[in-house]
Amino acid sequence: MQTKFLRDEEYSPSEDTFFISDYIEKEKGFSALDVGSGSGYLTKLLWENFTFVVGTDINFTVLKNQTYPTQNLVCCNGSDALNLEFDLVVCNLPYLATDKVLDAATDGGIEGFEIPKKIFDSIYKNIKIGGKFLFVTTSLSNYQKLMEYTRKLCLEPRILAKKKLFFEELILVEAVRQK
Repeated sequence: MQTKFLRDEEYSPSEDTFFISDYIEKEKGFSALDVGSGSGYLTKLLWENFTFVVGTDINFTVLKNQTYPTQNLVCCNGSDALNLEFDLVVCNLPYLATDKVLDAATDGGIEGFEIPKKIFDSIYKNIKIGGKFLFVTTSLSNYQKLMEYTRKLCLEPRILAKKKLFFEELILVEAVRQK
């Protein structure tokens, strides 16, 4: 499937970004990876408590023009270009359940699973054993299927928090790499 961009503008921080940022602020360690860096908001936040931080995004124009610019930005799909392991990996997933992926920043494909699965396939190798993967999903997608899939990748998921919005519930998941 070809990735499409409705716009060459970043995904501005919104409810899901701030929801995951509350938990990122509590994390500390040596290395962190922000997959789908977009505006750079979460990447910049990670720099406060981690020594080495990398942000990736599939859209070069977005990376080049971040509102919250940082160092160590890589344009790639997920983390395909990286051969490093990180203490923490975060991703504000494109999780909306859509028949077609029209916007790479928000659309998760069928059941909101198709694109997140590709991202998970890319990043699980970048999580240290015992390291954490934090991601946001929604009650409007098949988040149970997503959690089951993390187990297949030797990640042990648990729901950290839920946030009720008008038409959906945001779900924050932490998955720890077992082996």
